[in-house]
Amino acid sequence: MKRWNSLQHKLSWYKEWPVKYMFKFIVPADMDKIARVESLFANHATIYRKESKKGNYVSITAKQNMYDPEQIIEIYKKASLIENIVSL
Repeated sequence: MKRWNSLQHKLSWYKEWPVKYMFKFIVPADMDKIARVESLFANHATIYRKESKKGNYVSITAKQNMYDPEQIIEIYKKASLIENIVSL
């Protein structure tokens, strides 16, 4: 898919791996969806949540050491299967 190829190209600019990569997602304030997003990351990942002003959405930021571009793309692919998620 073109989207993943573009991301792969951008990630190839990193010269040294592993890198601490920051993922950011916005999901509806639904505990099941929040849990699904957080389950994409290892136990040692740093995860932050921030609720929107009206409480309808939650921003999830996760920082985790990643070892290659394919690992990052795999997380984005899995996240894209979660309904109503926005990847930033």
